Amino acid sequence: MKVLVPIKRVVDSNVRVAPKRDGSGVELAGAKMSINPFDEIAVEEALRLKERGLASEVVVVTIGGAEAQAQLRTALAMGADRAIQVDGAGLPSNEVQPLHAARLLKALVDREQPGLVLMGKQAIDDDCNQTGQMLAALWDRPQCTFTSRLAIAGGTLTGTREVDAGLETLECELPAVVTTDLRLNEPRFVKMPDIMKAKAKKLEVVPAAALGVAVPPALTTSHHAPPPKRSGGRKVADVTELVAALRDRGVL
Repeated sequence: MKVLVPIKRVVDSNVRVAPKRDGSGVELAGAKMSINPFDEIAVEEALRLKERGLASEVVVVTIGGAEAQAQLRTALAMGADRAIQVDGAGLPSNEVQPLHAARLLKALVDREQPGLVLMGKQAIDDDCNQTGQMLAALWDRPQCTFTSRLAIAGGTLTGTREVDAGLETLECELPAVVTTDLRLNEPRFVKMPDIMKAKAKKLEVVPAAALGVAVPPALTTSHHAPPPKRSGGRKVADVTELVAALRDRGVL
């Protein structure tokens, strides 16, 4: 079984970002970039499936410019077999939106014919949490989202996910789309010898236009601004005063 793992290049989770002065975007100059943490978990899970003999090949893919190849090389150093960069030149904007990504990934799915697509449940830059669901709909295959435990037996995938009422277990026929939660695993540490070996692995560049996918502008971002500063709190002496304060603010 071939496993396709889409990954996204994002600002490292330890970096504190700020909007540009003109509000046209986020200031990325000098910022450390990494694989989206949820996607890194998806790569790790795909590698574990291969190590257990449940997958024959792990293919990582990203959508973006040449700078995104660094994140593909990191995934290759983790153990992925090959990588595909969908060159985003020609897309309606520099921002790859969920529907754009889902349509491009569907074209790659048609070409690669994977038995499983493993991807992060969301990206930490836009928090959209839509691409996996859109891909499953376009592919017309089952989906198991927010997966915190995964098992495969024969042609059936069993996924456990956290819901408001507790834990929910789903069974899906393969091929399927799975989106990963943080509790699924802890990604491995990449060692220097693996980084050197990754340079010899295949990295294919595919122009987005070559996939024949229509990606019209869906959303337009008009402005970026920092969140408003929190106002100071107020201490109350008892429940009666708390209720009165809430009524004064129109909450009750």
